[in-house]
Amino acid sequence: MIRDALGMTGVQFAARLNVRPQSVEAMERSEAIGSIQLNTLRRAAEALDCTLVYALVPNSSLDGAVRTRAHKIAVRDLERVAHTMKLEAQEAGNADLEARIEAYIRDQLKERDLWKEP
Repeated sequence: MIRDALGMTGVQFAARLNVRPQSVEAMERSEAIGSIQLNTLRRAAEALDCTLVYALVPNSSLDGAVRTRAHKIAVRDLERVAHTMKLEAQEAGNADLEARIEAYIRDQLKERDLWKEP
């Protein structure tokens, strides 16, 4: 905790925030359990002469996430088509499956909302 590293007591921190020491204790508990509000955390950062940095960091590239989602939808949709064609004895081979997936993504999913379906 930065307050401790600075050697600042809870009472001193409360004075800098213009709150009661009990409020600092409650704030620190809410931070520890992850329920603190951003505006409260921002005020605490300012009182500690810090900058609050809040960011969402993707686990993979955004292009990669879109590509993975499009690929998943294309495979699902093409499997439905393949099942129907198999029932009608018009089954297509798996030889060029990736090419068909790429074509489906390019031609069918370009304008589609990839995220509205599970």
